[in-house]
Amino acid sequence: MNIVTKRALKIGALALSATLAAATLTGCAKETTPTTGEATITVYSGRSEDLIADLLKDFTKETGIGVEVRYSDSASLAAQILEEGSNVQADVFFSQDAGALGAVAEAGAFKTINPDISNLVDAKYRSADNTWVGVSGRSRVFSYDPKQVSAAELPKSVFDLADARWKGKIGIAPTNASFQSAVTAMRVLKGDDATAAWLKAMKTNAVLFEKNGQILEAVETGQIQAGLINHYYWYERAAEVGEDKMTSKMAWFQAGDAGNLINVAGIGVLSDKPEAQTFAKWLLSETAQTYFVEKTAEYSLTGIPAQGNLPALKDLPAAKIDLSALAPLAKTLELIRDAGLTD
Repeated sequence: MNIVTKRALKIGALALSATLAAATLTGCAKETTPTTGEATITVYSGRSEDLIADLLKDFTKETGIGVEVRYSDSASLAAQILEEGSNVQADVFFSQDAGALGAVAEAGAFKTINPDISNLVDAKYRSADNTWVGVSGRSRVFSYDPKQVSAAELPKSVFDLADARWKGKIGIAPTNASFQSAVTAMRVLKGDDATAAWLKAMKTNAVLFEKNGQILEAVETGQIQAGLINHYYWYERAAEVGEDKMTSKMAWFQAGDAGNLINVAGIGVLSDKPEAQTFAKWLLSETAQTYFVEKTAEYSLTGIPAQGNLPALKDLPAAKIDLSALAPLAKTLELIRDAGLTD
């Protein structure tokens, strides 16, 4: 069986996943005018234009390589890559999360990333076969109002939020891709039955939001006592208003808990263009890693210190999980829907 046939067999499953993931779609795919350069690469980007447009300009300025971008959500772009098969129109897939990278890697669509690139990142933040590599990290956290939740009341596990004590007091965003990746991590570490039970409890206990930022706003204003978000939303708000003006605080669950997922945005190379490898390596350069730390409050994966009072990446009580295992999204979305958290 050749690789094209193998890839075709994968399309149905991923297309189903992408269809189910439609609730996470933040906008239709769109093309942008490329940055100009002697050579040009095409990037399918699950990271938003607002987030990385300036970064891509810096890349062209430093390397002379132009960039043409197609923006959409990562799951839809992953499905498109597999549909295009051997005629894929992109040189690089820049994904918002490891799950979409894992799905494309499983289908055999990626080229091998040069070891001088992948070895810049700890093995836990890249694929074992060097088909994709993380470029920035984010941690799931428990955001809470210390006026309403004492230190003694902080949950030790994300599964503790199924307790009746949290009814109407915890915020989640079930249609958000980060929440869905976190639920997939729960499935991998604790199984489908335990995760399904937790999701059903969330139907009773949780206040539902569309986005992480809305959850944080609700905690800040006292609408809810706590919420599950990505860490950088707290730091983005703190940068705007000042850390001393923040009502909420952040906490992590006990070491290794499924709720402490560290996910990555990452990159996979789709063509033999050397400029694609250059782009991958540049995203791990000091320029790009500093951008992620200072502009997006994410974690550098090459050791540049984190922003402000954010704990160092190595010190986080992270869930121990192979990020490639986040690829099977369809079952996660099925459980979320069956629990009544989405339509």
